[in-house]
Amino acid sequence: MLRVVRAGWRALSANKMRTILATLGITIGVGAVVAVVSIGEGTQREIEGAIEAFGTNLLVIAPGQTRISAGRGQKATMVTTLTADDAEVIAERLRDVDTAVPAATEKMELSWEGVSAETTVVATTPDFQEARNFGPSRGDFITEHMERMRAREVVLGQTVVDALFAESDPLGATIRIGRVPFEVVGVMVRKGLDINGQDEDDQVFIPLSTGQRRLLNIAHVTTVYVKVHDSERLKAVRGEITAILRERHRLREGANDDFTVKNQSEIIAAQQQISGSFTLLLTSIGGISLLVGGVGILAVMLMSVRGRIREVGLRRATGATRRDILVQFLTEAAVLSIVGSLAGVTLGVAGAAVTASLTEWAMAFSLPAALVAGSVSVAIGVIFGLYPARQASLQNPVEALRGR
Repeated sequence: MLRVVRAGWRALSANKMRTILATLGITIGVGAVVAVVSIGEGTQREIEGAIEAFGTNLLVIAPGQTRISAGRGQKATMVTTLTADDAEVIAERLRDVDTAVPAATEKMELSWEGVSAETTVVATTPDFQEARNFGPSRGDFITEHMERMRAREVVLGQTVVDALFAESDPLGATIRIGRVPFEVVGVMVRKGLDINGQDEDDQVFIPLSTGQRRLLNIAHVTTVYVKVHDSERLKAVRGEITAILRERHRLREGANDDFTVKNQSEIIAAQQQISGSFTLLLTSIGGISLLVGGVGILAVMLMSVRGRIREVGLRRATGATRRDILVQFLTEAAVLSIVGSLAGVTLGVAGAAVTASLTEWAMAFSLPAALVAGSVSVAIGVIFGLYPARQASLQNPVEALRGR
């Protein structure tokens, strides 16, 4: 068998340009499949990481009506009826709820020693750590004492630390949020992007009472994070929360809710569906390229049979059987496919790596995808090479020696 492969390789090497053109379609097809699946695999892992970080057993309550479009929440109206008391009542009444954490957020400018940066200020309570699986890497988070005293103390995200302090130690420093001075008491662990692509490190945390009374001058909150004990109970708890809030906000029967209870699992599922559809589309394009490559192999093998008609006749005259001729030409088709597949995998990995470096897309090489794409390309090569191989094997030795 090895002798047949060597003979096939020598025959293909005799016309390098024709061989390169034949393998090009296979190379592009396999490369496209490997690159797309690698990027899709990386994106999937990022989504799974976001699920792990954000929590699958979390409900998020926002004021006003919000609809989910393309996996993202889009707010249609804004109201100010959601309060910290709502969160407290939810936690007290519902036994499936571990904690309900109010938060008020606002984009504001921070400054320190002439350096400034705009970030999201999150005014919240100590239970935020438990609800969001997000705590400090150094120093302290918000405490009950800070909340009671309306302390002007702040915990910084890593992106904010990088922007304001560079190489300096932020702990103990006094920064300004707007015009109000705050002491830095902690730095959050680096977390990365959330499920909506927002940088979770580009925010700072202050006590809710401080934010409402000393900084933002508001009585409402912009979010309530509800951590549910059992993720299987999310739908039931969501209905119970809706009933409690409608009662507390005195909404009459038939009136629209002035809040939205978002299930993170639904948003994540929508994102995964979009990502999967996009990956399937591009993989289909790669599959079409493989078929085009198969047609290229068919054309090259037909030309090879015509160009080597005397060789076929000589082999038949010296004792080679039709099966020997068939195997020889099929082997050449398989060699074309294998070479194209190897080049395609290399091209796909390189393409995915370059794409990941130039964009925010993640990449994770998928060995099963590479093996499947390679196997399919070899199968396509053999299938499209079968007709030329059969044509060669059916040649009459005498006519073939005459070059007809």
